[in-house]
Amino acid sequence: MHVLVVNAGSSSLKVRLLGDADEVIGTVDLPADTSGFDVAELSAALNKWPRPQAVGHRFVHGGTQFSGPARIDDEVMEQLRGTIPLAPLHQPKSLAGVEAVTQLLPDVPAVACFDTAFHTTLAPGAYTYAVPAQWRETYGIRRYGFHGLSHAYASARAAALAGRPVSELRTVVCHLGAGASLCAVAGGNSVDTTMGFTPLEGLVMATRSGTVDPNIVLWLQQQAGLSVEDVAQGLEREGGLLALSGSNDMRDVEDGFEKGDERSILALETYVHRLISSIGSMIASAGGIDALVFTGGVGEHSPIIRGQVATALGWAGLTVDSALNEQAHSDLEISAENATARTFVITAREDLQISGEVRGLLG
Repeated sequence: MHVLVVNAGSSSLKVRLLGDADEVIGTVDLPADTSGFDVAELSAALNKWPRPQAVGHRFVHGGTQFSGPARIDDEVMEQLRGTIPLAPLHQPKSLAGVEAVTQLLPDVPAVACFDTAFHTTLAPGAYTYAVPAQWRETYGIRRYGFHGLSHAYASARAAALAGRPVSELRTVVCHLGAGASLCAVAGGNSVDTTMGFTPLEGLVMATRSGTVDPNIVLWLQQQAGLSVEDVAQGLEREGGLLALSGSNDMRDVEDGFEKGDERSILALETYVHRLISSIGSMIASAGGIDALVFTGGVGEHSPIIRGQVATALGWAGLTVDSALNEQAHSDLEISAENATARTFVITAREDLQISGEVRGLLG
């Protein structure tokens, strides 16, 4: 079965065609904006490739309705539109992606795959915020978690490299990119994660602040006179590494760090501090650790981050081989010989996770 994987992002429509053995047959990234996608450009790309037998669409949010992949029909589309208030920046673009591809491939079955679905195994104590019941019941205020497709793939891939069933492992996955989150995986299930009601909670990211004292938001509006838009801009698009170092690119931060730039040093120290303390909490939630996984752009390409994290978490049995860490490439174990918990670098392949979910649902 050839599976077309469609990932509608904030500025592009990423399209991948995977073959029967999940080999990449075609790949194209098309520009996108608030008005949607150029169907003519998409058509031109698809016409160059073999016709797919199924389509998998990535959705950031599945709300509480979707705990796994769902075949897209009119009823599912209506349910998906109902999740727009939970992710107003992401869901409309994913829905536009479905409509664009369906226009070109009307008879090909399509499946929605969700970043939140992997985290539907969180226990009530892990997903509940201690806020008024009306907020939780009326507005759906709870922890949803994100990056689930990446966390699911990376934890399973690490288990395969370790030669053990994922159900036997306690794994902490570090998806570190422009957006960043951790996930504690025990018995193959997500038991804790750092992102919450929105992808803003948790780690320091490229332009997102990560977790802050909620009263900062109230204080800035009530005492400093900032508008809701001002605060949202600061937390979402002017925070994180950008706010601390002047760049949202970890490569620039690391370069400045090595040159002794004070802002870059602060940025890296803040990033790593939050990362280490959060991994510690994930280890506690998982009941220990057998494997630590680094994935995403920063996770895959930053020996500095990986090395500092492993050094700080030596108490958990995590030690990396410095030579392997420096030369790490895709899907490689970098554990030192004396490590009692294993460390892996895994290439992020959400397309493979989506393809697998589509094949599993459609048979």
